[in-house]
Amino acid sequence: MAGGRVRALQAVDTELTADAVEWCPLDGCQRLLVCGTYQLCRPEALLAGPGAQGGPQVRSGCLYLYSFNEDSSGTPLVEVQRRDTSAILDMKWVSDQPLNIISSDSKGQLHLLTVNEAGSGLQCVASWQAHHFEAWVAAFNYWQTDIVYSGGDDGLLRVWDTRTSGTSLFISKRHSMGVCSIQSNPHKEHILATGSYDEHILLWDTRNMTQPLADRPVQGGVWRLKWHPVHHYLLLAACMHGGFKILNCQRALEEKQEVTVLVSHTMPNSLVYGADWSSLLQPMQPRPCTFPPCDTGARVADQACSRKVASGLLTSSFEQRVDTVDSSGSWCQHHTTAKICDSDLQSEGDDFDIHFLATCSFYDHILHLWKWEAS
Repeated sequence: MAGGRVRALQAVDTELTADAVEWCPLDGCQRLLVCGTYQLCRPEALLAGPGAQGGPQVRSGCLYLYSFNEDSSGTPLVEVQRRDTSAILDMKWVSDQPLNIISSDSKGQLHLLTVNEAGSGLQCVASWQAHHFEAWVAAFNYWQTDIVYSGGDDGLLRVWDTRTSGTSLFISKRHSMGVCSIQSNPHKEHILATGSYDEHILLWDTRNMTQPLADRPVQGGVWRLKWHPVHHYLLLAACMHGGFKILNCQRALEEKQEVTVLVSHTMPNSLVYGADWSSLLQPMQPRPCTFPPCDTGARVADQACSRKVASGLLTSSFEQRVDTVDSSGSWCQHHTTAKICDSDLQSEGDDFDIHFLATCSFYDHILHLWKWEAS
């Protein structure tokens, strides 16, 4: 697969700093997209006026829900709903099944949680100290969900077994700066991708982590990594001041050769923090999850889908990063049992060259929608 070209379809002003974006993988709702933001402020200083001493910083944010319609020229993303929240650092769409959650926090701790069957609350299963400084990321091994990975500002990548009170199985110091992105490959067992402020993406075989399979510099701190929803070898990276990149990892995984950069798109005066693939890989057909026209004063969602949106999104605060699996061990962000409509996806063996993705950026608080036409 060659690089092709990336076309910008739309840019949306999110008003606050945009740092997390997630396409919905749930059945019938793949056209939905959420974007999370945050803002630092000192309310006491604002109320007291210029020259006043500010109190503690308060982190606030906003959650935006959009509907995507490729046939709508110029503005395919339409805002459906927005909700003021605490500051959002990460988000995951989840299914209706019982869930296990691994969360990291700014104190360096990991927390293993479960959602009770009634769906009305979280129960903490275990907590443990994992890193000396901020624990930027925690992630399940999607093929063996008792195993958890974490990355921290101490530069360590750590492997844990949750069955034995968070026992550390392995520590890697291969990254030279804070480890801030980790994702297990949901399509290919034993493959793990990690990214760091050291501007390197590493690919690992989890059966032997003494050395990575590949080491790819990307000229930007790697804040987010996302494997493609269908092709096991495509990896999307949000690289902060390095923009976003699409990587072809096939030769690295099969022949232990270098990772190829298919697309590298930088945006001056901006930091790309969020990135995600859409499951919509070909022109869309009408689907049940649609939203009626609405004005800025009344954004009314289709009733059935609004229930899915309200119950199917897990957000984490500025202090936490989360990853989720269901009780059977399946991956819940692009859930393999949450069946995707036939009109949305072509099979692994079919030829297609159109991919949609979204990124969000820091200083310019912009959500970008992109169309990648791979040759």
